[in-house]
Amino acid sequence: MKNTYYALLVAVLAVLLTGCKEDVDMSNRYTFTQYTITSYLEEHESTYSEYLSLLKAVSVSRRSESTLYQLLSARGNYTVFAPTNQAIHDYLDSLVVRGIIAEPSWDAFTDAHKLDSIQKVIVFNSVIDGGDDVPAYQTSTFVNTSSTEGNGGIEIALPNMYDRKLRVYYGAVDLDSIFINKTALISLKNRDIPAINGYIHSVEGVIAPRNETLADVFHTMLDEGKGGFVVMARLIQACGLLDTLSREKDEVYEALYENEEIEKTTSGVPTENCPSYLPEHRKYGFTIFAETDNFWEGAIGKEASAITVQDIRNYIQRNNLCPGAVDDENYTSEDNALNQFVTYHLLPMKLVQNKLTIHFTEKGYNWKTSTSYTIPVWEIYTTMGKRRLLKIYEPGPSGPDGYYLNRFPNLNNGRHGNYRENGCDPDKEGIHLDIPEDMEPNTLINAVIYPINRVLAYDDDTRDNFMRNRIRFDITSIFPEFMNNDIRPDYVGTQVTKHVAIPTNEKYPYLSEVEIGSKSMFNYLSGRGSNWANYQGDELNVIGKYELTFRLPPVPRRGTYEIRYLVGAGSSARSMCQVYFGTDKKNMPAQGIPLDLRMGGLYRHTAAGDLPSIVGWEQEQADDDDYNAEVEKKMRANGFMKGPNYYNLLTNTSWTARDCEYTTRRIIVTATMDPDVVYYLRFKNVLDDDSKQFYMDFLEFCPKEVYDNPYEPEDIW
Repeated sequence: MKNTYYALLVAVLAVLLTGCKEDVDMSNRYTFTQYTITSYLEEHESTYSEYLSLLKAVSVSRRSESTLYQLLSARGNYTVFAPTNQAIHDYLDSLVVRGIIAEPSWDAFTDAHKLDSIQKVIVFNSVIDGGDDVPAYQTSTFVNTSSTEGNGGIEIALPNMYDRKLRVYYGAVDLDSIFINKTALISLKNRDIPAINGYIHSVEGVIAPRNETLADVFHTMLDEGKGGFVVMARLIQACGLLDTLSREKDEVYEALYENEEIEKTTSGVPTENCPSYLPEHRKYGFTIFAETDNFWEGAIGKEASAITVQDIRNYIQRNNLCPGAVDDENYTSEDNALNQFVTYHLLPMKLVQNKLTIHFTEKGYNWKTSTSYTIPVWEIYTTMGKRRLLKIYEPGPSGPDGYYLNRFPNLNNGRHGNYRENGCDPDKEGIHLDIPEDMEPNTLINAVIYPINRVLAYDDDTRDNFMRNRIRFDITSIFPEFMNNDIRPDYVGTQVTKHVAIPTNEKYPYLSEVEIGSKSMFNYLSGRGSNWANYQGDELNVIGKYELTFRLPPVPRRGTYEIRYLVGAGSSARSMCQVYFGTDKKNMPAQGIPLDLRMGGLYRHTAAGDLPSIVGWEQEQADDDDYNAEVEKKMRANGFMKGPNYYNLLTNTSWTARDCEYTTRRIIVTATMDPDVVYYLRFKNVLDDDSKQFYMDFLEFCPKEVYDNPYEPEDIW
């Protein structure tokens, strides 16, 4: 919870003593602002008596004796979707239909735990706590303060107290009709009711999002033999993945956080002048791109209920979908062909639709004012099981609509190009995501299911396509915890979400892919709203006698690669660090001399002043491409490259990272790498000043056939 509760009882008493008791005309959608949320509900008890009883019965957390009634009586910024008595009675009727209770009454519950769970579902899903920073939502601000609009309604940026994101739907004919999660209609007359501590919206249905895991859904499909993904469920079961896909939260971390056994705030980054906040949860999440039963029926020639694991195994071998894999019945092994096929459909993070790709400052796009997208946007993730690359791609204005998997189009990526699609070869089109108009049934508590109608595989063609392209990762995309815990990207903009502290491994290994040394202060910083010159608007920022080691994503094929790292070197606040690279975390060789992160293209920014740089950066000459190419060769000889032309700096859509002397890429490793080998990077502070910052924005893997191609030089994007 964002609010503190130690003074709740005093606050409650003070507020209740001053609560207004005048009669209010319920035909008017507005009311007097002297009410708190609870005093308004009390004043209209004939409509909300059931809800009031639940608020008084449900505690704010397992560790608190304070109730939701007390919480909503105190100061704050609460958005409350208050169900009417009729709405709650209708919900109890639905529980009878589902066989959970015998009659529509609270007395019908024979299991106290189930009763408590249902009451929490109703109450926690009805309240959004804006904390000290985010004002309560009015219906007019659902769009402006939400994170996205698209298929399946508009997702409200802040989660409710059940830690679920609610979605707003508008009536197809009457836009004044507003539904929450498609089931709870907001009253036309009793909405946007102002209170001292928030806004109340009367709803004519209980808000109860699906509480199933991905494993629950697949179990049901296996039991009932229907549901659209029965074949995939059968394959998941054969590979022994159902237990994995049932995970929701790391209960060890939950206990440490609730019991305050780990420090919830740190001093943060000195230049930010504010603390950083520990994540409240450590959740697990999954995304699955699943061929539908209709697809498999056409491909195999059987009804889905009759398609066997052996049928799919034969299909994989016949089409060479998993080259190099072992074709045996040890389906739980990562070397097994069926296992590799199935796990290539799975990402270890929950990607709702608005997070399939991240829009921020791609060239020509101003995140503050733009109403349409300008150029293609993509994200490259590492799949589950045997780690492989999966690309999620959004074509932009010159390509087809929607999202694609593993699309590799022809781009207008010359020095004077616009980076839009110039078409796409048929064998590189990728797989279009057929996103349902209503995605809600596919959005589960720990996962999202995206249906596909072409086979998805990491075959030879896919590997070759990756190998022919530069591979760029936003650094936070490498670590699933940032997405699963709603840290990346920050759509909310509060101090709590913009400055996130990650504990060291000594305290608790929060990031599964990273080892954070005990003398490190590791921070995720979001620059959304701050005009930072960052790709996708966020960064990792570490201070102290830091030492961090993380596992790199895999490469697509064996070959020579450059590993590049972008530095924003516009400040003397940066540090110096030694880079290590190798396969043995305990014995990795150093890569060259220490990196001076203060070294910009023109100046080395020190506390004593700006000194000349060794980089060799020069501003672009608009009419002399040959000269510009010579400047780039000189920079490469020094281990540097200009920033990419792909994204804007700040909100200036004509000033890109390539135009800025302090956004340079460092070539930190050149090595032969193998897709079946795990590689690590380590960064270690070499300065005595613990306040200096290690900074990371994005990484690139660039194959030799791209950066050293004699026929087609690497593009500037």
